[in-house]
Amino acid sequence: MACPIGALETNPVVADTLVHAPLAHWARTRADVVAIDDGQTRLTFAQLDEAVTQQAQALTHSHAPATVWVDDQLSTLAQMVAFLAIIRSGRCAAVSDPDWPDAVRHHVHALFSTEAATPPAPTATSPFYVGFTSGSTGVPKGFRRHHQSWTESLRICLDTFGPDAACGVLAPGRFSHSLFLFGMMLGLWSGGGVVVQERFSASRMMDTLREGRTPCLVAVPSQLLLMLELAARRHTPPIEGVRLILISGARWMRDRTTALQALFPQARIVEFYGASETSFIAWMDAKADASPDAVGKPFSNVEVVIRHPTPPLGTGQIFVRSPMLFMDYVGAPADNTAAVRDGEWLSVRDMGYVDAHGFLCLAGRENRMLVTQGKNLFPEELEAVLMACPGVAHASVHGMPDPIRGQQVVAVVHIHAAQSTVTAQQLSAACRAQLEGYKVPKRFFVCAHDWPLTASGKTDHPAVAKALPWLPPLL
Repeated sequence: MACPIGALETNPVVADTLVHAPLAHWARTRADVVAIDDGQTRLTFAQLDEAVTQQAQALTHSHAPATVWVDDQLSTLAQMVAFLAIIRSGRCAAVSDPDWPDAVRHHVHALFSTEAATPPAPTATSPFYVGFTSGSTGVPKGFRRHHQSWTESLRICLDTFGPDAACGVLAPGRFSHSLFLFGMMLGLWSGGGVVVQERFSASRMMDTLREGRTPCLVAVPSQLLLMLELAARRHTPPIEGVRLILISGARWMRDRTTALQALFPQARIVEFYGASETSFIAWMDAKADASPDAVGKPFSNVEVVIRHPTPPLGTGQIFVRSPMLFMDYVGAPADNTAAVRDGEWLSVRDMGYVDAHGFLCLAGRENRMLVTQGKNLFPEELEAVLMACPGVAHASVHGMPDPIRGQQVVAVVHIHAAQSTVTAQQLSAACRAQLEGYKVPKRFFVCAHDWPLTASGKTDHPAVAKALPWLPPLL
């Protein structure tokens, strides 16, 4: 895989308004270039286009419904073929999580009609994709996107990060995770091609990156941390061929930026902030000494405002306006995690402020905010401090009823097995050194078993909260 020659100057696909449209162009101009590789099977752009065309024609002839599910039991490569075929047929592709229990799967599938349909020719504002995030009720929350929301996202990615974003992409995550699906589409839409993994392996990820076929890596922080730990154990020499690392999905542990830069000395390391409902919002080059709250400056096609700011920092609800916003939810979820619309503006209920340098700073989610001693506390700030402590692999902060304080702040931590001597006193001292007194946890608990994670690899805070009454204290 390599960058298309003059990708940004002569690439005619940047003006396309349909997500699947560039595939036919690359099938003609880069026919023999590998489009997608899963380690077992490789398809060139010509082969991928042919497979997509055949499946799209079959869907059309069968008068499939307007929304078609991608079979999540297929390989990632086969899911991508099916996804593109559904879209090319003018339909909307729904992407499920293979780990859904049967009851959840039946409930979600029931949201969509199974009646045969003959959809009109797709336009920029036609729906093409339904993905799912975790809802506070335990039922997955479907979000629907139209073509323009992703073609604008792909275009601004190339405009912002330059030719390195138009090269071969490694997207080593699940097809059901919208970040990795976007990374896969970036490789196909730009003509650079994409390498995927059926199951994440830090070792295979490093091997692929060392081959030099994928100068662009799209990853979540947990994958990068596992890779750094493996590289340290193996005394892995620097990998020179990587030129762009795009990090999202959770907060990057900035104290590891120096180690990541040492492993990939030629790479530009970028953190970006966004959501399934918004695509890109803000970005910044990763720096070890960056403000822990900063998530960057808005992309050039994004406007940000802070509603109802409060002293001393001007923290309020973050609203964004851009051409990349989602259409709507499927199933109209009634929970406190749903996005809020106000005309052209949208908030995913994140709270934050803009600092003196123009950087958007993220305080935390509105629905996770705690009130203790009459003051607001965002657990994310405290969790970041705890996870920077040696030996702490994960942290989850919660409020317990307190007749005096309103809520008593407690923390649940997961300790690396090799550093089991971490004490509550050490963690409390680390918090006191960096935070105001009211933010320091009054008690610490330890989760000795597997740490609860969502399908996208983030801490499942509601699951931790449910387990809290039975967790032992950290001494």
